[in-house]
Formats: sequence, structure tokens, C-alpha cells
Amino acid sequence: MEFSDYLIQKNICSARFSTADPMLFQNWSNTFMLLHPASFTEQNKFIINKIRRKYPLKKE
Repeated sequence: MEFSDYLIQKNICSARFSTADPMLFQNWSNTFMLLHPASFTEQNKFIINKIRRKYPLKKE
């Protein structure tokens, strides 16, 4: 699974997230490549919710 697919699954807009907070986006991207998606979710569970509210994915 790619990081961009993971963000879509979590309803996070990757374009807005990467533009607004590039350091956190890059950090998460690098960490995601090293971990299983479930492990990544477990480690960042509470932060993911904050990011999801801040950069929601717009459904068409």
C-alpha cells in the first residue's frame, strides 16, 4: 500500500496535508514505508484524527 492510498483510506487530503505541513507529511511518509499500515495507525492513532479534521478529503 502506498502512503497516498493510506491517506485516502483515512479520509485525509494528501495535497492539502503536504502543502500545509510538509515536515510532518514527510516524516509520516518515511515512517509509513518502514511499518505495516496497522502498526502505523496504532502508533499515530490520536494524531490521525486531528489531521483528518484539519485536512479532510473532499468526496465528489
